[in-house]
Amino acid sequence: MDDDAGGELLSTPRRSSLRRDWDESDVRVRPGKSTRPRTKTRPDHLDAQRAMVISKDRGRWGCAIDGDPNRRVVAMRARELGRTPVVVGDYVDVVGDLSGKPDTLARIVRVHERSTVLRRTADDTDPFERIVVANAAQLLIVVALADPPPRTGFVERALVAAYVGGVTPVLCLTKSDLADPEEFASAFADLDIDVVLGGQADDVGPVTELLNGKVTAMLGHSGVGKSTMVNRLVPDAFRAIGVVSGVGKGRHTSTQSVALPLPGGGWVVDTPGVRSFGLAHISPGDVLGAFSDLDEAAKNCPRGCTHLGPPADPECALDQLEGHPYRRAMAVRHLLAALTTNDHWA
Repeated sequence: MDDDAGGELLSTPRRSSLRRDWDESDVRVRPGKSTRPRTKTRPDHLDAQRAMVISKDRGRWGCAIDGDPNRRVVAMRARELGRTPVVVGDYVDVVGDLSGKPDTLARIVRVHERSTVLRRTADDTDPFERIVVANAAQLLIVVALADPPPRTGFVERALVAAYVGGVTPVLCLTKSDLADPEEFASAFADLDIDVVLGGQADDVGPVTELLNGKVTAMLGHSGVGKSTMVNRLVPDAFRAIGVVSGVGKGRHTSTQSVALPLPGGGWVVDTPGVRSFGLAHISPGDVLGAFSDLDEAAKNCPRGCTHLGPPADPECALDQLEGHPYRRAMAVRHLLAALTTNDHWA
């Protein structure tokens, strides 16, 4: 047994003879990630061109170079922007392939400061703000006088969002052949807002005159005739929407905002029909702050005044105003009441 074992051991090569002599040429050093210092320096992109965002679709943005509707490109958000929100109406700087040819992609490297922002929330308990459109000069609130019947609460909430966002509201009444527009319009007369008729039987000229040369967002719920209005304002609107908002992916356009060029200059931003208009992000102070004259008068109110008047606020300074300022204050008080009614459904 021992001889067999010994023979077996003698027939096995020594382990030392299998070793290889290693030297530094056999060692490959892989530098760790920490050996390459990171820098916060970002390229200046001095060659970037300014553009207006006219559509958004799943990580791709349609942009009009220098606001020219004939120079459209599709762009992605540059990595250095991180999660910086980019919405329709934003003015941005873009680099890369700006030819606008099919299957080309530019990059958005900067988002300019917004002059106005129209925001809403899903309801009055939702803390997440949704930006409807940026840099709009006007908000065209489209309301049907019948079928469906008009909702003053919805209009008041849209007005609040416009005033707080720095956007000038315009009330557009459709289906005027079914009901008298004067009765509904009178509820907002003291706010000194423009009211235009936009039904199929109405002359579209006054609406066009208000919109030309400006960026105007259109807001309204389904069935009020907003799409019909867009078609009257923008020739071949459906074809234009397909080109602008699809950004090469063919997505149905009714779920996304899209800016369309007006023949007389300016843009109209067609927004999806909304089901509700929440104002969780707005306080009574924000509303009064949009009216400099009333905000000055409210400084004489007692601390904690909600400006809703008696019986909640028997010493509200707004009740001491007279004439047109008083009527204006009472109209604004209706807007303040809209913040508390929770009547946000369209």
